[in-house]
Amino acid sequence: MEKRTLQEMLDRIRAELTIFYEIGNAMRTTLNLDEILFIILTGVTSHEGLGFNRAMLFLVNDGDGTIEGKMGIGPQSVEEAGRIWNRIASEQMNLEDLISAYSFYNKGGSDLDKIVRNIKVPLREDSGVLAMTVLEGMSFEITNEGTRQNIAHDTVLQSLKTEYFVTVPLRAKDKVIGVILADNIFTKKPITKDDIRTLTMFANHAGLAIENSRLYEQTVHQANTDMLTRLWNHGYFQYSLTEELKKAYENKKPLSMVMFDIDNFKNYNDTLGHQMGDQLLRDVARILKATCDGKGSVARYGGEEFAVILPDTPKDSAYRIAEGLRQAIEGFQFNGQNVQPNKNLTISAGLATYPEDALDKEKLIYLADMALYEAKRTGKNKVCVYRSK
Repeated sequence: MEKRTLQEMLDRIRAELTIFYEIGNAMRTTLNLDEILFIILTGVTSHEGLGFNRAMLFLVNDGDGTIEGKMGIGPQSVEEAGRIWNRIASEQMNLEDLISAYSFYNKGGSDLDKIVRNIKVPLREDSGVLAMTVLEGMSFEITNEGTRQNIAHDTVLQSLKTEYFVTVPLRAKDKVIGVILADNIFTKKPITKDDIRTLTMFANHAGLAIENSRLYEQTVHQANTDMLTRLWNHGYFQYSLTEELKKAYENKKPLSMVMFDIDNFKNYNDTLGHQMGDQLLRDVARILKATCDGKGSVARYGGEEFAVILPDTPKDSAYRIAEGLRQAIEGFQFNGQNVQPNKNLTISAGLATYPEDALDKEKLIYLADMALYEAKRTGKNKVCVYRSK
């Protein structure tokens, strides 16, 4: 009996080492945060991994003192679970096959994933199990009805429809950066001490990978950001427009681009000085970004010129957005605007649309710029639209 027990222990340790090795190798192939999270949760739910029915990952937002849902993997019903598991068995999918399914997952995610991504709770002791896992830096095991009663009013758990589960903290060095929640909602398989121990070790390994990915993405973001305005810089604008045009072509959707220019900026800058000019650029950038939020991406094209990419936006809709941006600038009281010729700070804009006006990036930029030139030539403080003859 002792010999068999020892063999079982050795088999489990061997299996754990194999899982950690395979997941570690997969995580080293990317620094994209979403891909890292997908690999981690696939390892938690895979039949060749830790084998939980569902896994959800939440990360701490230090900026506003909350914990936010980032990703969830797993079925939402017994029927869906049966279909998924039968397919995995029939196609003999291993851990590597499941990890490679990220591109399919990334096209829409699951119902569980959508629920998880809408979860955001304050990091307070009265906010439930997720917050307590972070604050206490320890796992919580809800594996029987007695412990379940203690968290009966946790609204997050109610939205996830989970009953018996375990949460473990994600650590990066000496800091808790998030939480993994895993359950066996469909199989009702008991969560054992060994399961929790393995998941905890796995979470420690995963936390470092997540932190490395975050640091990388921060570095990339800084490299692509204009230091003065905190908008995307010219280089990232060019890259982003290329990518968005590819999507527009593949999905047969329109894409509009607007070029903005601050009217009489040289007069403002020369009269009030470069520090006031820099502050004006920051203020205009902030207003453009806030007004355009959710509609498109704003970049500093160069000097006092800005560009807005509006995916899936036909010309008429783009004009309304551009006009709204122009009005937002016109209606704002900028410091020192009385030095301007019309005693007001305004912008002009030019608009062109793919595929109506241009089929490639260079021509689209050129036509938007020509429309902007027309707006400046014909009186400024207006939006001009390129019209194909």
